[in-house]
Amino acid sequence: MPQSAPKLNLSKSMQMYEEAQKLSPGGMMGIRRPYNFIPGEYPIFLERGYGGHIIDVDGNDYIDMLCAYGPIILGYDEGEINDAVIRQLAKGFCFSLVQPIQNELEQKLIDLIPSAEKVILVKTGSDATSVAVRIARGCTDRNTIFRCGYHGWHDWAVEVHGGVPKCVQDLTVEFEYGDLAELEAKLDAHKGDVAGIIITPVGHPLAKPVMAPPPGYLQSVRALADKHGALLIFDEIRSGFRVALGGAQAHYGVTPDLSTFGKAMANGYPISAVVGRAKFMDVCEKKVFVSSTFFPNSLEMAAAMKCLEILQRDKVIDIVWEKGEAFLRALEEIVKEAGAPATVSGIPPMPYLTFDKVDDQYKERREKFYTQAIRRGLFIQPYHHWYISARHTAADLEKALWAIREALQVAMQECPLGPGK
Repeated sequence: MPQSAPKLNLSKSMQMYEEAQKLSPGGMMGIRRPYNFIPGEYPIFLERGYGGHIIDVDGNDYIDMLCAYGPIILGYDEGEINDAVIRQLAKGFCFSLVQPIQNELEQKLIDLIPSAEKVILVKTGSDATSVAVRIARGCTDRNTIFRCGYHGWHDWAVEVHGGVPKCVQDLTVEFEYGDLAELEAKLDAHKGDVAGIIITPVGHPLAKPVMAPPPGYLQSVRALADKHGALLIFDEIRSGFRVALGGAQAHYGVTPDLSTFGKAMANGYPISAVVGRAKFMDVCEKKVFVSSTFFPNSLEMAAAMKCLEILQRDKVIDIVWEKGEAFLRALEEIVKEAGAPATVSGIPPMPYLTFDKVDDQYKERREKFYTQAIRRGLFIQPYHHWYISARHTAADLEKALWAIREALQVAMQECPLGPGK
């Protein structure tokens, strides 16, 4: 039986973290803070990346299946993308007016995405979802937004947090992914004031199994949006250019009114897009204000154009699905062999493993599993689904499965199920 692996040397990471906390609140922001991993076991500062790997400041090399929380669809240090950005850099990239590459990228998105008749290019996923929500409110002259899952950090999108006025929180209604009855009941309760329904086509509740849409679910959400005169918004920041070139909407055959894309669009460069039917998007010309100094910057557009070219040319998404299907099958076998109270979920490009709440030790079991995985060189996250990228080699994925098998066995040895479990 496998034994507990020795702790990694993370001395430089820890020293830098101490310094960082004097410089920035918490040392770094949001989901990258150490408490979102296993404190003391995971690196905090990274030095570089290559292929499907990352190397921390202490020199530890990991197979990275978090992929920068999704943007890395190809791999780190992609020469073709770097070269495209350098060519654009030579022309300049931040001006008082836009550059021609904006038209090129917007046309490419219109060609690829079913819901895209017009495009607004922005920088982050939160930018994109907030623009989509503003368009929905501007088109309908209504206030309430229905949301399902995580859609960014802006006021309308967060649950109860400091700094967000209650009157703003009250204008957002959350519903459970996959529960049509709940959604219909809540829509009826807010009849006449629902501006939009925003939903991630592939559900990803925090620390819960990732869900592919149940048969007919997205179609039913589409019908409910139409019934209530609300715009249907697909948040494809994660699923876009991973589930399919045209997004989950192309894969599952449901076309929303508006969509948001980002992350894998430019293999890590900061760019996102809002796309949608022209009659809704055109509200931004006369009624809804959207502007930023940096939205038109072109380096990210060059990266996106080259990334999309590579995805099409090399049939990258087909390759990722093939790798992911084999990975998910192997993961299911490993969990079964270990007799672990855990659920394998997700879709091939975005696998996940969650620990079932079968006893009082499930959190400890989860912590031991992720501790042993990182010690064996596999970088995954306890509260976020994983990703498979194009540059994950067969050897990378085989080692990842070995690390998962060993980590799971150690977790079960140290946190066994009680009698009758």
